[in-house]
Amino acid sequence: SFIGEESVAAGEGSILTDNPTWIIDPIDGTTNFVHRFPFVAVSIGFVVNKKIEFGIVYSCIEDKMYTARKGKGAFCNGQKLQVSGQEDITKSLLVTELGSNRDPETIKIVLSNMERLLSIPIHG
Repeated sequence: SFIGEESVAAGEGSILTDNPTWIIDPIDGTTNFVHRFPFVAVSIGFVVNKKIEFGIVYSCIEDKMYTARKGKGAFCNGQKLQVSGQEDITKSLLVTELGSNRDPETIKIVLSNMERLLSIPIHG
């Protein structure tokens, strides 16, 4: 099976089944792309039995290829990635994205989450 982000965004329905499924977003960061903000990627995932098996994200402008496989770790241009190990959120950098859904109930939830995050003395 195949699920394309652009077709879903255009209103086409999609149902994730247990069948092997490719999930592809050819312009991940469409808003960035439209505004010439240089954080755009091609994102591809492969799912079996509704569980992700591997993913690939190619950051076109940076020429960086991120890959990850279930149980095998994540890499950038072949170099292994790892989390920082920082456990104190006040010493961490927090980055968030508000999403594109402008449904009033969704906005209420997003703003509530942001309010909780902003009450923590974080960097970001």
